[in-house]
Amino acid sequence: MAGKVIKNNIRVLRFQNDEMTQAALADKSGVTRQTILAIEAAKYAPSLELAFKISDIFSTPLEDVFQYVDKE
Repeated sequence: MAGKVIKNNIRVLRFQNDEMTQAALADKSGVTRQTILAIEAAKYAPSLELAFKISDIFSTPLEDVFQYVDKE
């Protein structure tokens, strides 16, 4: 089995929400801008709590923000 990875749509959602910056999303979610950058780049998997916070900020279901998919 090739394994699975967490993919996300955060960058798209930020731009759909008045071109929100990484810094603004970080402030709203209580993390650093570098954390948001790492999550967007799929270099860091957020905690479950942070994943829910981000989906709440965008008023979007969790599965529309994050997907657990087969590694390509």
